[in-house]
Amino acid sequence: MLSGLSHIRSLLGKSFLSTVKPASKAKQLRDMLLSKDLAFLMEAHNGLSAKIVEEAGFKGIWASGLSISAQLGVRDCNEASWTQVLDVIEFMSDATTIPILLDGDTGYGNFNNARRLIKKLESRRIAGVCLEDKLFPKTNSLLDGGRQPLASIPEFCGKIRACKEAQEDPDFNVVARVEALIAKWGVPEAIKRAEAYRKAGADAILIHSKETDGKEIAEFMKIWDHRHPVVIVPTKYYTVPTPTFKQWGVSTVIWANHNMRTCVTAMRDTTKRIFEDQSLVNVETKIASVKEVFALQGMDELKIAEDKFLPKD
Repeated sequence: MLSGLSHIRSLLGKSFLSTVKPASKAKQLRDMLLSKDLAFLMEAHNGLSAKIVEEAGFKGIWASGLSISAQLGVRDCNEASWTQVLDVIEFMSDATTIPILLDGDTGYGNFNNARRLIKKLESRRIAGVCLEDKLFPKTNSLLDGGRQPLASIPEFCGKIRACKEAQEDPDFNVVARVEALIAKWGVPEAIKRAEAYRKAGADAILIHSKETDGKEIAEFMKIWDHRHPVVIVPTKYYTVPTPTFKQWGVSTVIWANHNMRTCVTAMRDTTKRIFEDQSLVNVETKIASVKEVFALQGMDELKIAEDKFLPKD
């Protein structure tokens, strides 16, 4: 005897299954953070790069603050306003079906700015935001000699609580980014802050380090002992084998800025060659075709829509 649900499915068949909606983007990201398998987020900084990330097979996108500010031609110290960032990630969200985790810096101000940001992100179907425990305006963590003043633990915990209270989708993700290692305050301080942020309601902890051997992260993870999902950004300790991250107990790995940096290299090379040659002969076969660009833009769908909706001559 079929159970009630199985009986209904057997009667309705494919018509039933076709009505089942996929999980929301926020739920997809939540599942990645909680999965026992190591998950990966790839950086993107506009609609085109976001589509390329999804096309490659990644299940999630890191909307990098560094990369978004760089493609806007400004520094990564909150020179781009939060509304300008929203404009960029709205295009990214519209262009893709996979979840986006926004690098939200400090939330662009205090708890009030941060909780307003949450509302705007949810309206654009952004799956989550990563907030760092620095003071506004922030300085990029990898900047040599950059000042890295941190917020107090009570202040940042209040910001987390405000964001979690402001969200309407229960699956929206607030990731708390601990910058104690960047500020050279040591692993004990990083643990203290991470635990406080966990208790304040953060859905995951991002622990950041720019040491090249990964030993700080390994020490943190050993003490942390799987008490909450942890996200890492191995930009500086990229030589550590990826399986090691899983052994440490890491939940999610962010490849943080490599599409943007690739663009810089490729555009410089192509532009220099065209300038020197005053010709396209030596570059045309080495770059994406116009047809490839049209495909990424979805021109095939537009042609079908035009045949369907425009009047016939």
